[in-house]
Amino acid sequence: MANLQDILYKVSIRSVHGDRDRTVAALFTDSRQAAPGSLFIAQRGTHTDGHQFIPNVIAAGATVIVCEQLPGTLQDGVTYVQVEDSLAAAGVIAHNFYGQPSEKLRLVGVTGTNGKTTIATLLYKLLSGLGYKCGLLSTVENHIGERIVPATHTTPDPLHLNALLREMVDAGCTHAFMETSSHAIHQHRIAGLRYAGGLFSNITHDHLDYHKTFEEYIRVKKSFFDSLSSDAFAISNADDKRGAVMLQNTNAKKYFYSLKTLAEFKGRILENNLTGLIMSVNDQEVHFRLIGEFNAYNLLAVYGAAICLGEDKGEVLRVLSTLTGAEGRFDYVLSPKDRIIGIVDYAHTPDALINVLTTIQKLRKGHERIITVVGCGVDRDKTKRPLMAAAACEYSDKAILTSDNPRSEDPEQIIRDMEEGLNTAARRKYISITDRKEAIRTALNLAGPEDIVLIAGKGHEKYQEIKGVKYPFDDKQILLEFFELLDK
Repeated sequence: MANLQDILYKVSIRSVHGDRDRTVAALFTDSRQAAPGSLFIAQRGTHTDGHQFIPNVIAAGATVIVCEQLPGTLQDGVTYVQVEDSLAAAGVIAHNFYGQPSEKLRLVGVTGTNGKTTIATLLYKLLSGLGYKCGLLSTVENHIGERIVPATHTTPDPLHLNALLREMVDAGCTHAFMETSSHAIHQHRIAGLRYAGGLFSNITHDHLDYHKTFEEYIRVKKSFFDSLSSDAFAISNADDKRGAVMLQNTNAKKYFYSLKTLAEFKGRILENNLTGLIMSVNDQEVHFRLIGEFNAYNLLAVYGAAICLGEDKGEVLRVLSTLTGAEGRFDYVLSPKDRIIGIVDYAHTPDALINVLTTIQKLRKGHERIITVVGCGVDRDKTKRPLMAAAACEYSDKAILTSDNPRSEDPEQIIRDMEEGLNTAARRKYISITDRKEAIRTALNLAGPEDIVLIAGKGHEKYQEIKGVKYPFDDKQILLEFFELLDK
C-alpha cells in the first residue's frame, strides 16, 4: 500500500479531481484486475483504449483513475488524475508505488539489436561470481538471486518490472542487469527507473514492423542513453558505425570498447576455435569459453561494465574466463559417432545470422559443410524475410527454409516471402520444408561426418506458436533426440 500523493511524485499531471490524500492498495492497467482500493491506469493500446473501461473498474472498486482524457461524468468518491501520457505515467507511478527500487540497486541496462541477452546474462553470472547477490531481467529468464522467474517479455511492463525490482531489493540484491528493448524504451516501460549504467551492443535491421523506419529505431535506442544521469556510465561499441552517435547527447560518463580501434576497453582475438576464444583484453591474455567474434564484443562490453562498477580487473577476467553464455546462444552439441556438430542459436535477424555463420566458417578446418535450418517469425517485420534466406544460402553449403513461429500466418507464404531474396545461385543451394521438426531431421540426414548443422531463429524458446496456440518445441532437445537415433 502507498499514499496517492507519494506515488504521484514526478508524474507529469495536467489536473486532479478528487481527494489526493488516499491510500492505494494496488496498481493495474488491465481492467479485468480491478479490485477495491486500487488505482487504474487507462492506456491507449494498438487494439483497445483503456479509457473505455473506466466505468467497469470503478464498479469493481477502483478508487483512483489515471487517464489522459477525463470521462464526461466524474463520480463522487473517486480521484481522477489527468496526465500528459499514461504510458510514461505508469512507469513513474509503479516506481514510486514499489518504493523506488532502482534507487536501491546498481541497475545496468543493455540495449542493441544483438547480444543483449548474452551481455546481461554474463554480467549477472560475473557479479554473482564476484560475491554479490544479483538480479537478472532477460529474454530467456529472470533471476532474483538464485531464484528463477519465467520471462514473458524482453522487458516486462512497468508494473511487473518494478515489482520484480522490489523483490530483488527485498531479497538482498545489490545489482540488477536487464535487457532494455526498443519497444520498452518507446513504450516508456522503463520510465522512472534510475540506472547506474547503460551498454550498447550494436544496431542492425530489426523491428521495422513497429518502428517503421531504421532512423526511428536508432532514435529510440539513443533516447535510452540521452536519459542517463551524470553519475551513470554509458558504454558503447566503437566498431559499430552508430556506436558514437548513441552517446552523443548523454550526460553519463562515456566509454567505448573495440576490437579494431582505440578504446578504453580494447580487445584483440588471438585464437578462435571450438574450445573458445583466446583474447588480449587491455594487453592481458585470457582464455574464454565463449566462441566467435560476436562474443568477443560481448565479453568486452561485460568487462567494461564491471570495471565501471568498480571491480578489480584481474578478478573480473579470472571469473569471466570460467563463464558460459546464455541458453540458445551458439549452443552446440556433438554427435559422438559421426562427430556432426549441431548448433542452436537465436539468430533471428539477417545480421545475427551472418555473424553466426561467418563464425562457423572460421571454425571449420576446410572440408566440413555448413547446413543451415532457418525460418522467420510472423506477424512481424516481413522485410527481413528475403534477407534471412539470402544470408543462409550465401554463407552455407545447404539451406533449409522452414517455419519459425507461424502464429496466424500461412507458413508456406512466409517461406515464399523468404524465397524472394534468392538469386539463381542461391536457389541451387536450398530446399523448403514447412514442418520445422522434419526440416531439422532432414538437415541431420544430409550431414556427413564433422559437418556443421546450424538451427537458427528460436534459440532458447520451448514452444512453437501456430494459429494462436503454443505447442511444446525445443530445437536443442529435438537435435539431441535425432543425434541419439543417428548414433545407434
